[in-house]
Amino acid sequence: MINRPPQQTNSMETISNLDNLAKLASYSYMDSLNADPDATSNGADHYPRQVFSGHFVPVSPTPLENPEYVSHSKNLFRELGFADSMAQSTDFMRVFSADLTNVPEPMRKIGWATGYALSIYGTEYKQQCPFQTGNGYGDGRAISVLEAVVKGHRWEMQLKGGGRTPYCRGADGRAVLRSSVREFLAQEHMHALGVPTSRSLSLYVSKTEKVRRPWYSEGSRSMDPDMVISEPAAISTRVAPSFIRVGQIELFGRRARSNEHPRAMEELEQIVLHLINREYGDVIEQSLSTPEKVLLLASEFRSRLTSLVANWIRVGYCQGNFNSDNCAAGGFTLDYGPFGFCDMFDPYFQSWTGGGQHFAFLNQPVAAEKNFQMFCTALRPLLTSHQDTLQELDEIQSNFASVMQVQMEKMWAAKLGLDIFNEELFSELVSLMMQTSVDYTIFFRELSSVPDDIGPLQKSFYKNPTYNKAPEEMNNRWSEWLTKWKAIIKANTTDTDVAQAFSHDELSRKMKLVNPKYSLREWFVVPAYQQAAAGDYSLLRELQEIMTKPYEEQSKQVEDKYYRLKAPELFEVGGVAYYSCSS
Repeated sequence: MINRPPQQTNSMETISNLDNLAKLASYSYMDSLNADPDATSNGADHYPRQVFSGHFVPVSPTPLENPEYVSHSKNLFRELGFADSMAQSTDFMRVFSADLTNVPEPMRKIGWATGYALSIYGTEYKQQCPFQTGNGYGDGRAISVLEAVVKGHRWEMQLKGGGRTPYCRGADGRAVLRSSVREFLAQEHMHALGVPTSRSLSLYVSKTEKVRRPWYSEGSRSMDPDMVISEPAAISTRVAPSFIRVGQIELFGRRARSNEHPRAMEELEQIVLHLINREYGDVIEQSLSTPEKVLLLASEFRSRLTSLVANWIRVGYCQGNFNSDNCAAGGFTLDYGPFGFCDMFDPYFQSWTGGGQHFAFLNQPVAAEKNFQMFCTALRPLLTSHQDTLQELDEIQSNFASVMQVQMEKMWAAKLGLDIFNEELFSELVSLMMQTSVDYTIFFRELSSVPDDIGPLQKSFYKNPTYNKAPEEMNNRWSEWLTKWKAIIKANTTDTDVAQAFSHDELSRKMKLVNPKYSLREWFVVPAYQQAAAGDYSLLRELQEIMTKPYEEQSKQVEDKYYRLKAPELFEVGGVAYYSCSS
């Protein structure tokens, strides 16, 4: 059972210091679930080892040397009722740069790391674990340090780059500023886009501590990093209702399935019920039996996951590494490692060189289905004595693809301003987009203006050999498609007033709500983190401001700088067009 939330401060009161925040601490994960029985009591557990049981390992994070403030999410601070000044206060900076030694009670001086299993595209793996058993895989550099109930909602705060844990696999447990900037900006951009996601709280960098990472030399065309560089260590704090992953449920499902230890089945049930309490308590009744809860969990997660992936594709986002351990069991975007936002439309767009086509842009629905299959497999041991519920679980699992298809068609219809998805119109559009090479974001935003001719759409054309061979013919095909699109909209419009006012205002307004103008393209982020590494955070903060208003028409200066095609020479550059690691 999760502890009841502590006495809340008035929801209108501002949380202005760490003492105020400490009063809201409520550690449901550590208090409700089992610690690893082999763990140390003081959290000094920083070297790779096998963790055979328990839901978490108590770990004291490793403080960042000489931390310096980089940025914080003003939007999230506002939502939580935090004073902006707190982000640069000494005690807040100390905690969220991983020093818990002097936290005010009832905050705790020890955080926690969790283990999870790995499956890639529906296949179980153990060899990534250094012990070849699966007992050494988990949070290698992510350490949760606080749960707090703020305005009636529980939030978990986790340090990315907080130092070694037993799951570190021999690495240093650090994140570099480069990857921390990427995740910090991406989380708040995705939230502003209306896509469920973990959130960014704060970002600090060390003024003295550096770590070595493989990376690309300037202008490199190599697929793999071709040098090793020293980069500033940084810690970003990400926030979510919980950080329970599909891979985490999967770990306990595997242990229960093979009866690895006497409490394996009990620990599986505990983590599943904890997940329900944390993420699904508003839709699953506490009084139901475990089998009933499990079925509702599977159904609700299917709904959230299919909606999430459709939203990813709506905004041009590719997760990159969509293994089960990077799939949040709460149904939101969890891990911003080798992600990317699509520039030129390509169904097989994928920034990560290790991702292959199975994690490519338009293959994400199938990748999600594979993760959902592993999730259902992990739940099955809880239903083995209930054959009827097992059959229901199988049905929920087998219907994933059809539910996903409904979500995708609904999404494409919305992007095109249609009430009903039109497969013929959409197929023609995809063919034209491919044959012309269009910018995904700019095309749909220009289409949202409901242009009289294809002139505005041409702003999104990169053009390619197919187009260049017969530009007049291609333009005619675009014109024909545009005419057909408008005719279908008129024919499908049931609102008489809207039909009469097809001069476009209402349609354009509706389309612009789902087709963003600004996208966090990698070639915007690279100079921001490069300047940040030299101590200049102005571009990072500029991007943060612009990318948290992605649907708005902003200034002409912003439009000229951030609403434009990618330069041709950037399509082949390592660390910009693609990367093999994220660090």
